[in-house]
Amino acid sequence: MKKIYALLVGVALTFSACSSNKGSSKTVTVGATPIPHAEILEFAKPLLEKEGYTLNIQVFNDYVIPNMAVFNGEIDANFFQHSPYLEQFNKDKNTDLVKTVSVHLEPIGIYSVKLNSIDELSNSDSIAIPNDPTNSNRALEVLQAAGIIKLNSEKEIRTKLDIIENPKNIEIVEIEAPQLPRTIGDFDLSVINTNFAIPAKLNPLKDALFLESKESPYANIVVVKKGNENKESIKALNKVLNSEEVRNFIREKYQGTIIEAF
Repeated sequence: MKKIYALLVGVALTFSACSSNKGSSKTVTVGATPIPHAEILEFAKPLLEKEGYTLNIQVFNDYVIPNMAVFNGEIDANFFQHSPYLEQFNKDKNTDLVKTVSVHLEPIGIYSVKLNSIDELSNSDSIAIPNDPTNSNRALEVLQAAGIIKLNSEKEIRTKLDIIENPKNIEIVEIEAPQLPRTIGDFDLSVINTNFAIPAKLNPLKDALFLESKESPYANIVVVKKGNENKESIKALNKVLNSEEVRNFIREKYQGTIIEAF
């Protein structure tokens, strides 16, 4: 009887422990675009395990859904955007998402399969840029830095309507950011974010005709819903993504096409 009683108590304790562990799951779910964000997170997985958390990565090919997923509590954090985009998103969607840490910068670049140099740009040629407000502004700033256009300097976020000089009468066409690599042959130049250029086998250092300055404010960040930034799980995630191990991974893996921002 004593043996049976001990066995029953052991089973009960095991069931209780399993139930308790299930209820206090230490999983952190992070939404990310595929490259380089999901790759960086994959590298960070074992580092976060050492901090006591399992990292669950959900991959998105979209800019809106991962933000809404954080806002609705479907995932804990996301990693795909920069602060100007986040600020505009919060205004447009009436959300309260906040940055925790910066991780890396992806220089936006000007690419072409038709031209070998920006100097070859002719009158009435066409240039494709991202269509969301912040990346559109960013692309226009790059075109200005390349000497193609000049923008109104009195605004923070500019659109095509804020082009005050366009000496070659270039047509600026706005396209959804993920579609830019697929439509590159339809335009004379395309301004493409690095996270979409790399999966399309475009190397920013080798293939871009012009690259954004390393002094750009568009570092990619970790984002959570306001009020969750002080959670221990998020602090652990931040610590890992700003670690020397991740810094070295970024340098070795991307060879300057992506730059650490911490």
